[in-house]
Amino acid sequence: MRRTTLTLPADALNQAERIARARKVKPSAVISEALSEGLRVYAAAERGEQVLNSYRTAFGGFSEEEMAILDGVILEPEAGH
Repeated sequence: MRRTTLTLPADALNQAERIARARKVKPSAVISEALSEGLRVYAAAERGEQVLNSYRTAFGGFSEEEMAILDGVILEPEAGH
């Protein structure tokens, strides 16, 4: 753990202090948990965006018909229809 000084919005700090009192912990513990969770969510969103960009790059050159074939869509009518 490292110590640092942060400037936080007053309403966010007040909310963290209320949560800390209810949980009987220090506000720094609540803020640390909230920040860690927020960073985890942010990292997951970044990874999702990277995957999406990789798919766009990999499949960007295919036509709509080729993409339909890749998706398993049957383009030809069934016999007798």
